[in-house]
Amino acid sequence: MPAKQNYQQQLENIIKEISLSGKKPSLLLHACCGPCSSYVMEYLAGIFNITIYYYNPNIHPKAEYDRRLAELKKFVSSFPPAIQTGISVVEDVYNPEDFFEATNVRNQIELQTESEKGERCRRCYLFRMKRAWNYASNHNFDFFTTTLSISPHKDSEKINTIGQAFISENSLKYLPADFKKKNGYLRSLQLSKEYGLYRQDYCGCVYSQQQTH
Repeated sequence: MPAKQNYQQQLENIIKEISLSGKKPSLLLHACCGPCSSYVMEYLAGIFNITIYYYNPNIHPKAEYDRRLAELKKFVSSFPPAIQTGISVVEDVYNPEDFFEATNVRNQIELQTESEKGERCRRCYLFRMKRAWNYASNHNFDFFTTTLSISPHKDSEKINTIGQAFISENSLKYLPADFKKKNGYLRSLQLSKEYGLYRQDYCGCVYSQQQTH
């Protein structure tokens, strides 16, 4: 069994290299909501030119999707590190059928009732991260990553394994991370409280909603 990787240390090593270079590369940051992106923006805004990419057709229902996007935009427009560094938000299309097709969860009933961090979630990570990777590649970003690893309910090993498997035809690189480390998750809770952010009580898809409610 391969040794467990320290993705936080990998991230810190990359940040150190960037700091020594004197450059500020571009980063496409896939985000699922405002609270999860809060600490990540605070952490990385001084290192990267960040564009937040909101692609989450897994979120159910549409009203919930819209609410999370609105909270994200509100936070970006009021958070000093985001304002000072010009962070923007890009929204991709919302089509829940894309989520169901990519995960094939309708045809595999056992996936509908499994707990978070399982195969259903892995397929959802892959589905959204692949879309974000393609967007980053097509728009000539230097790096790509996702906020997903900040949650203690997410499997950072699966997330980073997916990200590191992407191979770019240009200079795009995946930025490894485990944002819950170094009290990242705790800091996201603090920022959410400070800015009065809406914090959802389920991950996003209809199955996670059913399990929570």
